[in-house]
Amino acid sequence: MSSLFLRTLRDDPADAEVPSHKLLVRAGYIRRAAPGIYSWLPLGLKVFRNIESVVREEMDAMGAQEILLPALLPREPYETSGRWTEYGDNLFRLKDRKGNDMMLGPTHEELFTQLVKGEYSSYKDLPVILYQIQTKYRDEERPRAGLLRGREFVMKDSYSFDVDDAGLQRSYDLHREAYQRIFDRLGVKYVIVAATSGAMGGSASEEFLAECEVGEDTFVRCVESGYAANVEAVVTPAPEPLPYDDAPAAVAHDTGETPTIATLVDWANGALDREVTAADTLKNVLVKIRKPGGDWEITGIGVPGDREVDFKRLEASVEPAEVELLNEDDFAAHPALVRGYIGPQGVQAAGGRYLVDPRVVTGTRWITGADEQGKHVVDLVAGRDFTPDGVIEAAEVRAGDPSPDGTGVLEAARGIEIGHIFQLGRKYADAFGLDVLGENGKPVRVTMGSYGLGVSRMVAVLAEQLHDDKGLVWPREVAPFDVHLVIANKDEAAVAGAHRLAGELDAAGLEILFDDRKASPGVKFKDAELLGMPTVVVVGRGWADGTVEIRDRATGEAAAVPIADAVSSVLAAVAGE
Repeated sequence: MSSLFLRTLRDDPADAEVPSHKLLVRAGYIRRAAPGIYSWLPLGLKVFRNIESVVREEMDAMGAQEILLPALLPREPYETSGRWTEYGDNLFRLKDRKGNDMMLGPTHEELFTQLVKGEYSSYKDLPVILYQIQTKYRDEERPRAGLLRGREFVMKDSYSFDVDDAGLQRSYDLHREAYQRIFDRLGVKYVIVAATSGAMGGSASEEFLAECEVGEDTFVRCVESGYAANVEAVVTPAPEPLPYDDAPAAVAHDTGETPTIATLVDWANGALDREVTAADTLKNVLVKIRKPGGDWEITGIGVPGDREVDFKRLEASVEPAEVELLNEDDFAAHPALVRGYIGPQGVQAAGGRYLVDPRVVTGTRWITGADEQGKHVVDLVAGRDFTPDGVIEAAEVRAGDPSPDGTGVLEAARGIEIGHIFQLGRKYADAFGLDVLGENGKPVRVTMGSYGLGVSRMVAVLAEQLHDDKGLVWPREVAPFDVHLVIANKDEAAVAGAHRLAGELDAAGLEILFDDRKASPGVKFKDAELLGMPTVVVVGRGWADGTVEIRDRATGEAAAVPIADAVSSVLAAVAGE
């Protein structure tokens, strides 16, 4: 350590919000180069390479073949797939000296598809699974949380190519099992959830989420049935339509200054002869949606008034289109939209589409805006007084909601996405005309799968899940070193003995981080706890009595062992015996 390129810090970095970011910087594993961009220092790079090795071993074991595509890419393939536009501002675009449009690759479906099209032409060539471990680039608007949301990051992305859907399912299952082996080896606590495909396209899609309080992904699960899904993928169970023959006519009321659901409910409970809750009101949120290359379209989103619109769910429902809330200018341009008093008719009168939550079924009765200042309609019946233009999954999903599989209720948790597997189908094969000759001599359109795994992100995820109030606690599979050997005794015999022990442990095949610095024992112990090697060996006061101390970083347990047994005892500790 006297020559290791390492400086630990006492204080958390000013821009760090989450534990992994604070600890990785304080422990000298990474350093910030720019917002969302980090340099890997020796210890951090060793962890990164160890994770990479686990990923590579399991991918190779399942029969995948590693290649490496460029990170600097031409525009044309992404123009062909439509994603040059779909990716919007998240894409790093640039021009070469001849004025040709280029980009830094956020993902590589297009390049893999083109590559296979150029090399393979027969069903006999398939199936094939190709993968790379490559740097990706996305121009995040607000990079945060260190390695968890950066603008430059490393992913393993693999792609399967099969002649039929049964083959695609086999490739998908191979990846699913390989991911489970990878994450089990890394010691990460994770859950597999149903997910949306988003801009990637395709049908079946699952995410691997590391359970973590600081995660940006909210997922729900049902303990009774085992159902689990990202909130964007939850399909709301729609109730049965209700008869409305006996429903009273819809009546507009003067409700005064009631622009919010809370004020509307207060009015209703004072003016109507029944108890009213927020769930009896229909909240209408006005947004504008623009499909790639298209114009903005006003859209009203109707949800029960006791729920908010979840913008992540809304964005997932309309992807790859953009969505924004209406601004002052938009309202000024459409006087039929009376803010705070908007109803279904007002949205449609303004030329907009009106989409509703699945719970707004025919026969349900609502209190909602009357499209006039200070007025609301009572007993507006869906299917009688208004007809939505469609249904949309945009309302928040809450703990206690019924599980979509019909068994039990949902509980909510947070996680960090560490893997995502897709059955892409033929989206990219169609875009690039990826055909092979089938057994009958006729062209067969290839079907694809896409499988991503965050390699650099896993460093932060493990740091997030495996730390304590003293520092990092690395699992053995990824720790930078097997053993952290600390000299905590200035006696010449102890110092010489520590050097001999370091050599013996090294000769036994262990990787040793040897703290030979002329620093105080207290500083050395604090650094050992911060850096997080799984086994710490201390040559301290016990040396004079013929013992060394072996500490387990994860459990905090310590044992004194005879010097003569030190190597065998450390080997046993490293082996988990």
